[in-house]
Amino acid sequence: MGKVQWVPWWWVAGGVAGLVAIGTATPLTAAAWTAGVGYLVVSTALLLRAIARGRVERFGPANAVTATRSMLVGLVTALVAASFAHTVPTALLVTLAAVALALDGVDGYVARRTHSESELGARFDMEVDAFLLLVLCVCDVRFVGWWVLTIGLLRYAFVVAGWMLPWMRQTLPPRYWRKVVTAACGVALAVVASQLLPPAGNVLVAAAALALVLESFARDVTWLVRVNLAATPLVSLEKASTISPPEESR
Repeated sequence: MGKVQWVPWWWVAGGVAGLVAIGTATPLTAAAWTAGVGYLVVSTALLLRAIARGRVERFGPANAVTATRSMLVGLVTALVAASFAHTVPTALLVTLAAVALALDGVDGYVARRTHSESELGARFDMEVDAFLLLVLCVCDVRFVGWWVLTIGLLRYAFVVAGWMLPWMRQTLPPRYWRKVVTAACGVALAVVASQLLPPAGNVLVAAAALALVLESFARDVTWLVRVNLAATPLVSLEKASTISPPEESR
């Protein structure tokens, strides 16, 4: 791997520097520091594990963009954690989230332009998206209710289902609509977090986002069920246990 294993830690250092800068504007509680730094370290450790398993030798510009997004997610995580103890600058929280969401369209473009698309990059991008949605859901609980967590938890419920049901780990066909739904949900959750809408407006926006993500996941689960029914050997636990499942694709 050469020096690629050290590259992601630069974004951890950048994230810590960002937390220090934020701390000069608004106090960060111990929980906020733990959440922010914890995310940066754990996500980087998981990324390095994937790099090692995939024998990746070059981090690449697209992954650098995604790492920048991940760093911003760490800052948002810390602010959301701090917001449960005291008021934090809403404009700062929403701006950081908005930049992270906007960059979601940049890493894929950079990967295509530099011919550096990879399974690692796609997975990295997807996991950053998923965690940002979850953090924004946690932030929005106070404005619309606990049910909004469903939006952020569906991705992780899908992963858990894959651990228990081998046929749920099949590679899904490419579908651009997934990216559209993720982006739309991120924007909707950021709008709710901005507190610019009246309470009823917040509920309507969050409910629309929930409907979108439920439709997207239901479509993928339906496809997996149909494929499983068409490929009966996958239903056999004895045979499934001897088959190396493909990588998760959601």
